[in-house]
Amino acid sequence: MTRNSRRHVGLFILAACLAWGVITACSLAGQSPAISTPAPITAAPTNAAPILQPTLLPEASPTTQRSEAPSATPEDTPTPPPTRTATPGETPALPEATDFPDSQNYTWRPVVTDLIRPVGLVNAEDGSGRLFVIEQRGRIMIIRENTLAPEPFLDIRDRIEIRGSEQGLLGLAFHPLYEQNGFFFVNYTDLNGDTVIARYRVTEGNPDQADASSEERLLFIPQPYPNHNGGGMAFGPDGYLYLGLGDGGAANDPHGNAQSLQTYLGKILRLDVDEATGYTIPADNPFLGSDGLPEIWAYALRNPWRFSFDRLSSDLFIGDVGQNRWEEINYLPAGSPGGANFGWDYREGAHPFEGSVPAGLTVIEPVAEYDHSQGCSVTGGVVYRGRAMPDWGGVYFFGDYCSGRVWGLIHTPEDTWIQQVLYETDMSITSFGEDENGEIYLVDHSGGVYQLVPSER
Repeated sequence: MTRNSRRHVGLFILAACLAWGVITACSLAGQSPAISTPAPITAAPTNAAPILQPTLLPEASPTTQRSEAPSATPEDTPTPPPTRTATPGETPALPEATDFPDSQNYTWRPVVTDLIRPVGLVNAEDGSGRLFVIEQRGRIMIIRENTLAPEPFLDIRDRIEIRGSEQGLLGLAFHPLYEQNGFFFVNYTDLNGDTVIARYRVTEGNPDQADASSEERLLFIPQPYPNHNGGGMAFGPDGYLYLGLGDGGAANDPHGNAQSLQTYLGKILRLDVDEATGYTIPADNPFLGSDGLPEIWAYALRNPWRFSFDRLSSDLFIGDVGQNRWEEINYLPAGSPGGANFGWDYREGAHPFEGSVPAGLTVIEPVAEYDHSQGCSVTGGVVYRGRAMPDWGGVYFFGDYCSGRVWGLIHTPEDTWIQQVLYETDMSITSFGEDENGEIYLVDHSGGVYQLVPSER
């Protein structure tokens, strides 16, 4: 079967998902496990999309009914404490882009193309230069000097069964003090399809091999349906571990999980994992001591498929997969208090969806969106902070799984946002990532990892 025919099969499955009203990263279905040839990439025309102005508008178990969430506003939540642990590595300030460079001067160069359904890429900030790639089936692979290591860093395929296209090993984050403590964290769905957040450690004396027997489960979250599992995880500039979880699945959030503060589903969680075992709740988590679950940091998300902190500014960007019409990028500037409500399912993107926002409840509008004529499953990305391509400084890259488009997003000094299509690719984009130097990579579910580099002349 050719690559294009495989893609047509995948899009047929997506159409079936749309017919059932379940458009999410269910689009991960129907893809070939690996390829051996790079995908074609075309730089997009440099016509900028309209500027979106961010605006503000005047929440359990799967079987509970919807309940109105309490309002969470900056006045109700404490100011975050100073940074507790240093962010590994320093990123020198470069000029901030105020317009997009000519994308035709840069290309996505293949690094490796023989992975099996990769869904994420991170580095350990340990000075090794290694890249760690998450394979959905349950392995973490190492790329060193553009070469794929023959043995996995971690293999937990025996703990995972993928019954739905959005299940599997979905997230990876290395502790900020990984060089000292050897801890890293994963997010996966188990043999029953439920979410597990677990800590592992590297094998003593072998930095390329994790100890699979060292698993310590920190959170177990029952999942009512096989889709909308989220899976993203990252350490923030405050040294805490942030976790992205979808609303539990099906379509239209049937149990009202996103707006409920009695479930982890549809949330960004925030944990202090610096203890030798378990976790504690940061003192300034917004619902600590209230009726909400204390782990919750932000809520009202549908399926946050990849979020990241700008390694220079510490701003938070979240890609949230839409339902029927709109895909969105959400944003919290550095220093924002917890308790943000991103609107789902009162809102889909910047548009009404189901019901009206209750009086007194503040929801945050996305800073970027696109409709389903341009794609059907957003993949959140990263802000470019490398030194090899200074023209891209401060540009946030994100993409779409279905269409293969790559967008750029610029936050202007006037506090507006410029959104533009940069590349038209034949990739099923599952993630973006950075190396230790801040250079940017794209992950293709069909098996490849690509780096953005200047085009050869």
